[in-house]
Amino acid sequence: MAQAPAPSSTTTSSVITLNINGEKHTLPVDHRTTLLDALRERLDLTGTKKGCDQGQCGACTVLLDGRRAVACLQLAVAAEGREVTTIEGVADGERLHPVQQAFLDLDGLQCGYCTPGQICSAVAVIEEHAAGWPSAVTDDVRPEAEPSPLSADEIRERMSGNLCRCGAYVSIVQAVARAAAVEGQTRSRALSGRTQEGRAA
Repeated sequence: MAQAPAPSSTTTSSVITLNINGEKHTLPVDHRTTLLDALRERLDLTGTKKGCDQGQCGACTVLLDGRRAVACLQLAVAAEGREVTTIEGVADGERLHPVQQAFLDLDGLQCGYCTPGQICSAVAVIEEHAAGWPSAVTDDVRPEAEPSPLSADEIRERMSGNLCRCGAYVSIVQAVARAAAVEGQTRSRALSGRTQEGRAA
């Protein structure tokens, strides 16, 4: 009678280095550990919230290399070597990001539980729109078409992966629109400055 093969020994954990908010963190993790659990349970970065734990509510949204991702579906080991930005790293020191400031000014929150994910998602939404990425409600998606304005419909569609159980959606849309306008003005000034420097040279 043939003997059953011995079970192969496999490694189930690794020591990884995560680059989070510009700082490197080295830690051992089980390969099944999600980025969300590594952030909250291992690194005490509890701004990223655990909501559904199924990738449906957006409360755990972070930025990976500038693009939004739900941390509950991202394995920590797969984030090694990538730039992770959580809500703790969105501000520039003591100066709030325009999205954060707009959420405060326009009451884009109630209980605040979903707010970190909403803000991280909004930061990426504004960048995606500025880069010309279309959404499901963009009228003209041809590459040569002029960028559509970031209307309320565009914002609602682009932010649809982030749920607010308190129903602060009206203020959230207003906050994203205001932050996008501020970011647009900043980009225009920077572009104008570079143009003037080029002419002077």
